[in-house]
Amino acid sequence: MATLAPSPDDLVRNYVRPGMHVHLSATMSRPNALMHALARVMRGTRSLTVSVPAVHSTAHALALSGSVRQMITGFLGETYPTPRPCPLYDEVATGAPFEVEAWSLLTLEQRLMAAALGQPGALTASLPGTYLAQGKADDLVPVDSPWSPAAMAMMRPLRPDVALVHGVCADRRGNVVIRAPYGEGPWPAYAAAHGVLASVERIVDDEVIDRCPQDVVVPGQRVLGLCEAPFGAHPQSLRADGVGGVVGYRDDYAFLTETARACTGHATAADWFREWIDLPGGHAEYLAKLGEGRLAALGADDPGVTTPRSGPSEPAGRGETLIVLAARAVQRLVEAHGYDTLLAGIGASHLAAWLAAAQLRERGHQVKLAAELGFYGTDPHAGDVFLFSQRHAARSEGLSGIAEVLGGLVAGNPRCLGVLAAAEIDPTGDINTSVLPSGRWITGSGGAHDIAAAADCIVVSRSGRHRYVPRVAAVTSSGQRVRAVVSEFGTFGRERGGRFRLTSHLAGTDARTPEQSVAERTGWTCDTSEAKPEDPVTTTELALLRALDPEGHYR
Repeated sequence: MATLAPSPDDLVRNYVRPGMHVHLSATMSRPNALMHALARVMRGTRSLTVSVPAVHSTAHALALSGSVRQMITGFLGETYPTPRPCPLYDEVATGAPFEVEAWSLLTLEQRLMAAALGQPGALTASLPGTYLAQGKADDLVPVDSPWSPAAMAMMRPLRPDVALVHGVCADRRGNVVIRAPYGEGPWPAYAAAHGVLASVERIVDDEVIDRCPQDVVVPGQRVLGLCEAPFGAHPQSLRADGVGGVVGYRDDYAFLTETARACTGHATAADWFREWIDLPGGHAEYLAKLGEGRLAALGADDPGVTTPRSGPSEPAGRGETLIVLAARAVQRLVEAHGYDTLLAGIGASHLAAWLAAAQLRERGHQVKLAAELGFYGTDPHAGDVFLFSQRHAARSEGLSGIAEVLGGLVAGNPRCLGVLAAAEIDPTGDINTSVLPSGRWITGSGGAHDIAAAADCIVVSRSGRHRYVPRVAAVTSSGQRVRAVVSEFGTFGRERGGRFRLTSHLAGTDARTPEQSVAERTGWTCDTSEAKPEDPVTTTELALLRALDPEGHYR
């Protein structure tokens, strides 16, 4: 039977020691109350190894607390309202604020699965030759395979000492209920050498859990300690569906925006840490500062539909033009090659995938939208621009986890088209989202590396000589399967194994020729002789897009 603790801070204090490896389990409901407690209890030790698929929003508390020596992750940056770098991590290449070991979303999951299954390692054909393989001689061993023409490597299992989890509810036996989409699912719980520290919205009677055994993702046998932490995933969301009498809640977008703004500078980030994390009263004081009214509003019914700030008659912004042209390019590829699934990366790329899917449905093409944490067959909720919103989960045909989506729906499906973004891209299609030539950190891979390695892709990126470069500073994702690259002035396409050429061109109000657009707005040289004119963005396209992004985050 799990030990019951009175608070997240007590639970961390009882079980976490300096030098431990702690994993933060990434479901749709990250264990934020426990993570905040970790930052408080272990503050200043610079001793922990922490693994987590993505570091964003209040996870910046770990950097600000000085508790972490090494971070094993696939992403460091911001995700809302738009994905972008966080200045706190500009210098991670030099070890500040901690050492970073960069992986991709699926390879981290594979390593946890290998540990959970008692296997000696997990095979990958995607990492060799990329930035993500650098400096990993002890964790990534080349392997010859008679069944694969690609370079293979064996990844060391990832076995943390403890895994932190937040669930909907649990019984006193330690059985923890988590609702889909599952993200990493049960694998961190099984991989952890000592076991799980779990927080839940409510501890319930055993009989409640016995009525829903299918929702027990973490079995009590793996749980060391347990505590109640209402709104323990805040500012992220929690999907409960009434299990155990728990009311779910949405992402607190205002808090996420405030946090991202504060973390643009070290002084303001330190102020934010003192205000929201370094609290003597721990999680209870955090909830009191938020206030009952704010928290209740997150759990109340909300249509989530906002009137667009810009009407469809207003000219398209640069970002909107990019998204519309990308959606057109996606539609052309789907109609030409028969893709049946669009895996939406985060950013302008997911808005383009959403817009393309809606327009394809109008023409009778039933293309399924998927997202890496476990979304399938999603009909995005108008007015909510966040890729991983619970509103979108409620409008999905299927909900699963990372392994099912990036494995089964992407790697196992030759008819999947990935729609990705890039900070840098070169004429080979190679993508960089890791480090700039100066050594400054960008964001990392997330799941994009895994998508690019296994599926045909289209890349959506604003123009600029610093983006369309002769050679990327680091290869985060291989470009071998990139079929098209879209800017706001047109699309570059190629046949398999061929060279990119400008296939479509939007002259715009400046009336540039295709040759001028490529020469002035990219660092590429390519054939422009067969570029077809792109029609101007229509009011119909803008109306559809502005219904998806009414606040104009991507304008």
